[in-house]
Amino acid sequence: MMQKLIVTGGKRLEGELVLQGSKNSALPIMAAALLAEGECVLKNCPRLTDVYSASRILGCLGCKSSFSDNTVTVDSSAADCAVIPEELMREMRSSIMFMGAMLGRMKECTISVPGGCELGPRPIDMHLSAVRKMGVEVSETGGRIVCRIPSGRPKGAKITLPFPSVGATENVVLCAVLADGETVVNNAAREPEICDLCGFLRACGADITGDGESRIVIRGKEHLHGCEYTIMPDRIVGATYLSLIAAAGGEIILKNTCSAEMEPFISVLEQTGCSIYPAKDRIYMRSGARLRAVSSPIRTMPHPGFPTDAQAVLMAALSVADGTSVFEENIFDCRYRHTDALIKMGADIQVMGRIAVVKGVNRLHGADVRATDLRGGAALAVAAAAADGVTEISGISHIDRGYEKIEEAFRQLGGNMKRV
Repeated sequence: MMQKLIVTGGKRLEGELVLQGSKNSALPIMAAALLAEGECVLKNCPRLTDVYSASRILGCLGCKSSFSDNTVTVDSSAADCAVIPEELMREMRSSIMFMGAMLGRMKECTISVPGGCELGPRPIDMHLSAVRKMGVEVSETGGRIVCRIPSGRPKGAKITLPFPSVGATENVVLCAVLADGETVVNNAAREPEICDLCGFLRACGADITGDGESRIVIRGKEHLHGCEYTIMPDRIVGATYLSLIAAAGGEIILKNTCSAEMEPFISVLEQTGCSIYPAKDRIYMRSGARLRAVSSPIRTMPHPGFPTDAQAVLMAALSVADGTSVFEENIFDCRYRHTDALIKMGADIQVMGRIAVVKGVNRLHGADVRATDLRGGAALAVAAAAADGVTEISGISHIDRGYEKIEEAFRQLGGNMKRV
């Protein structure tokens, strides 16, 4: 039987939360552990279904991995397989990260098109084009992608990405750290999670400079060693809980945060009238009277722009703001799939292609709704907390991919959410 979340809303929330580790860092770093000779200990790793999927992939490749108290231990010394079964690839989008790591470690790989949230086409052509420049032969048959390196090691190359794709940047870095020669990535993604991956690889002995900027230089090494590393906090989960307090009203102290990395989101949320006081590793926020709409369009952009992953949760909060807010989604198609459920709860939202116009209403009301993707599901939880009555959210396997026991977080803030 599929689980559901039952939320009784309309209550002011307050309390403290410790922010979980970043999903979008943990997954590529787990893939990167395949490149190290020896044991890697990854601390602050979130307990998520996507993390368990990554662990199963590592096991399939011959690695030993264990998970205890938010610490993942990976020993890749016996890794001997370069094939990921299709059913494992389908479990999550980030499975494509293993391509670069397998090419670096095994010099070959067989994968299929990955699964995960249905957010419209996220083609992997950019990934394949990049690794081809590094001497990788790629063939595609029947949905399977077979990669091999005739020369034995990837070759350093100059690669200019047509778009600063996070996934393509990560795959090139993973392939390049054990390559022969220097690799330069131009128009690289600048997301904090890229810096976290590069930080982990440097701790393993990699030579990488420029991460966080649009030009990354990787000088290939022959070997990497194991290390102990702490994964950064999850800035999108942080944005979700700040949106929750903004929508329901109340105050929160968010601990173990990454305030600087969350600035693109915080600077927009401050325009709603919330009082936000970020420090180095914690954020205090208070939501007083009714939220104000955001006057200028909220445009999702690659970092350091407004993050696409925070669009849905902020929209849920602004659906009860005073005035009209406008969103422009520039990263993914099909990223407004949560709007139908918000409208069912009483929101006034009009979608026209990449534009969503949100006219704030006085109150939302509870309803039976279904999560269709990870961040859209989180948006429904935010809206449910602000709504009068009871909301029943199904499809919560999407939410569990990115949020560690979301019902416990609600309860810590005085909210009423239970899993049934």
